[in-house]
Amino acid sequence: MITRSGSQAPYPGPAEYFTGDVRVQPLFAEEEAAAYGGAYVTFQPGARSAWHIHPGGQRLIVTDGVGRTQQWGGPVEEFRAGDVIWCPPGVKHWHGASPTTAMTHIALTGVHDGRSIDWLEKVTDEEYAAVAGDRESAL
Repeated sequence: MITRSGSQAPYPGPAEYFTGDVRVQPLFAEEEAAAYGGAYVTFQPGARSAWHIHPGGQRLIVTDGVGRTQQWGGPVEEFRAGDVIWCPPGVKHWHGASPTTAMTHIALTGVHDGRSIDWLEKVTDEEYAAVAGDRESAL
């Protein structure tokens, strides 16, 4: 089965769950034989998700730009195109673009008991800005 590029309409990331300009391009939905879905997601500079948990985990394949992510209680970390991020099941986290550079990733999101994501509170500006060392400006 081939899903043709552009056959599924992109949509803006809902303001309830995202800060800033985010565009989601669905790629495929989960199926009985493959309990994960896929999307191509672009975050404009400064845009980010709210805190959330994936009951079935999520893998992000960064295709362009510079981003930030944080697990609850851990440091804010930067990542770049070519990096792959694993968000384990049940771990509270967020991810998004850096303040000055857009970021795009392919998200492969597991589905567990019919759920792929549990949305939580928004990431504050202070949480977002708390990056340990500014790797982007050093390059």
